[in-house]
Amino acid sequence: MSSRNVVVYAGPTISPDEVLSVVPHARVRPPVARGDLLSETWSPDDTAVIIDGYYRERLSVGHKEILWLLDEGVHVIGAASMGALRAAELSPYGMNGAGTVFDMYATGEVDGDDEVAVVHGPADRGYPAGTVALVNIRYGCREGARTGLIPAAAGERIVRAAKALPFMRRTWRELDAAVDRDDRACLATLERLIGTGEWDVKRLDAMAALRAVGERPGERSATWAADTALTGITHYEALKWRSRREYAPGRWMTDLDVVNAGRLFGDDYPRLHEEALTGLLTDLAGARSLGLEAYARARLGVAEPAALPPVLASWLTETELAALPVAEQLRLVMVRVWPIWQSEDWRPVVLERVRESGHWQEWSEIVERADETAERTRGRLAIPPPEICAKIFLRHWHRKGTSAEVELARRGFTGMQELGHTVRRFFALDVQNARAAERRADE
Repeated sequence: MSSRNVVVYAGPTISPDEVLSVVPHARVRPPVARGDLLSETWSPDDTAVIIDGYYRERLSVGHKEILWLLDEGVHVIGAASMGALRAAELSPYGMNGAGTVFDMYATGEVDGDDEVAVVHGPADRGYPAGTVALVNIRYGCREGARTGLIPAAAGERIVRAAKALPFMRRTWRELDAAVDRDDRACLATLERLIGTGEWDVKRLDAMAALRAVGERPGERSATWAADTALTGITHYEALKWRSRREYAPGRWMTDLDVVNAGRLFGDDYPRLHEEALTGLLTDLAGARSLGLEAYARARLGVAEPAALPPVLASWLTETELAALPVAEQLRLVMVRVWPIWQSEDWRPVVLERVRESGHWQEWSEIVERADETAERTRGRLAIPPPEICAKIFLRHWHRKGTSAEVELARRGFTGMQELGHTVRRFFALDVQNARAAERRADE
């Protein structure tokens, strides 16, 4: 691979000298922005390593640019900052992610651009960072709890305080003013060990990505096809773009909005979701010449003939644990932890099943009513933040013998944050429905 072109896009996370110490033949470029990948001359088997990228001063690097590189046979590795974010979005199409920050995005532990964003100085001064990245704070507090240097409770308070600040204000001075007085010594420990690089997870990930240069891509990358990826852009963005339609003057709907209406309000949706993902799971098992149970045991690390350990059993209801054979329990766990272990995007398959289900018109009308109600109550009904929307909406799924995590997973939600963002469009309709139910109960 050393005879091939290696281009590394880096800035505040790692210096050119550090890049060249790992990959001496690399060409180091500034943080990547829209159009930069297309302006480079590439050949098959070249490597692009995306570490840093612009968010505000210039348009961020586009998904289509990365997909174009992959189609040209270029190996694309992302880590640490913008690279980790793009790799989490495009890993199904061949982009390779490296490091802890990539894992955070890929699993949904974090989802905001501000998690990795920093304010930095100009290129001629080496892009000196003026703020600290939130992922570094998260990682440092986690390491502090593991090593006993920072109590876990103090770390949680520090992370909350940092998250509450806009990323351009996350300086050590502002953090010192924002945290509790009793946590300032822990913050000083955090500043010291991030400063030495020991807890600088962005830099650690960048080095891991550079060490990955020359490694062959995995099976997914080798079988990547442009006609598939160029309809995806991210896991589901193109599904939204291509199905976006103006169903009434000034009102727009996508096919995924219809699916989301079903996820939230459709009693039959969990069955459709389970059937669709079971079909995908069966195909994945068959591609490896395995039965579904054997494949599930291998992926989940459950030895034959062992039952599910508690950490996996927590994804099942009490009835499922009591009545289903282990093989069925394994299948359900695999379906419910899908976003964690499997990058295969389930949305196109579920979308097709919803179209064929007979619920399409019903769930489309829910979207229309939601938009109409939101417009009618604008200025009179405040839409809470996503986390509050999620907590309020969970009342629909409360029942004995199950948990919020199970009910979210049955509908394909990775957590409360995703649920909350989905609910916001439908919040006014949900409030209207609740008030109507109260009036009927009083009559």
